[in-house]
Amino acid sequence: MVDYACALGTDYPPFTLAPREYPAKLDVRYPERLSRGKAFFKPWLLILPHWFVVAVFLGWWDRAPVLLPVLAIIGGGTLLFTGRYRREVFDLVAGIARWVPRVGVYAGLMRDEYPPFRLDR
Repeated sequence: MVDYACALGTDYPPFTLAPREYPAKLDVRYPERLSRGKAFFKPWLLILPHWFVVAVFLGWWDRAPVLLPVLAIIGGGTLLFTGRYRREVFDLVAGIARWVPRVGVYAGLMRDEYPPFRLDR
């Protein structure tokens, strides 16, 4: 849902928790086993590099650039005036919008796999 809604290129997502046909879907599978030792270090030490990058993307600091909303507005403006969403801007916005929940799932102790430092799937 975040991938496409942030990009301003599709309709508004439905207000329901029931499974529906929609271009975006967030699915976090219940893990078979999680590491107990990593639970002490994941939410604050191992995830720090990702939190710094996410903070720049989302503008969590007072004077940090707010990259994701600015790119979404640029993409939405070009879509409005030209009828096309630039592929490069869409890939960047969708990649950032994928990265943020991936980091949140790892920091929330729902997965043991360390999130990759890349914007693709």
